[in-house]
Amino acid sequence: MWELNVMRFLRVVFVFAAVALSVSAALAQDRPRVVAVNQALHYFAARLFDGEAEVLFLVPDGVDPSFWRPSIADITIVQSADLVLLNGAGFAAWVDRVSLSRSRVVNTSAAVEEQFIVTRSITHSHGDGGEHSHEGLASYVWLDPTLAVAQAEAIASAIISRNLAASTDVEARLAALTSALMEVDTRARGSLMGLQGVAMIATHPRYQYFARRYGLSVSSLEWEAGASPTEDQLAELEQLTGELGARILIWEAQPPGKAIEAAEALGLQSVIFEPWASEGAHGTFLQSFESAVSDLSEAAALSSN
Repeated sequence: MWELNVMRFLRVVFVFAAVALSVSAALAQDRPRVVAVNQALHYFAARLFDGEAEVLFLVPDGVDPSFWRPSIADITIVQSADLVLLNGAGFAAWVDRVSLSRSRVVNTSAAVEEQFIVTRSITHSHGDGGEHSHEGLASYVWLDPTLAVAQAEAIASAIISRNLAASTDVEARLAALTSALMEVDTRARGSLMGLQGVAMIATHPRYQYFARRYGLSVSSLEWEAGASPTEDQLAELEQLTGELGARILIWEAQPPGKAIEAAEALGLQSVIFEPWASEGAHGTFLQSFESAVSDLSEAAALSSN
């Protein structure tokens, strides 16, 4: 009798466990799926959903998301998503070659197109991505926190209009994110006031919106992110440094130590400023942004001594 009761009890436990697993799986499947074309948008969307959606960034590590070429499997995931977050301003050229449902696509910078920065034509290559051109528009709009707010607002509006999360929750999260971005902006304006008029060079053209927002002078090279510059590139840097009287060199990714030493030999203070098209090596987008601002301020102080 005792053994029979134990068996019945175990059967009941098993049934309840199976039901719980089934409900859990169903809930997981019912969560909206969102695809973002860069990590900044991924960060904004993740904060606005707060775990209520599967927010994906499909670009592999070490690949520039601006020029990533999705596989068939990647395209299938994108096409099945409830929401596809585009950056606009010419970022992620692959979207023009893939059939996407207009009802699911959101151009997060559509409301600020009049603030886009037109760039000159530069043709070069990115690893195995083949030759491409930067002609057209600067696309890293989120490096101006005020434009990042506009992108976050566009995402929130899309979430609410498509009933992907409760509007009151999304609005509260948007308010918190907006507040955080504007606080970062306020601190950055204070920290960077001393850099106005200081000539800076960036290893890649990523920082146009950042520079405009804070009144900075940043000229750009065309170096591969994280790679050690060639002798010709160092010669180009030396020439540009002399022409501009530059004191700071901005790297978009950590280069080898010898590259930092070569910059120092030219009288340049190096600053790593991860632009967050791909995920930064340390912290969140806001933490990375504030760290770069702090490092720029410190570099300006050191270079003036």
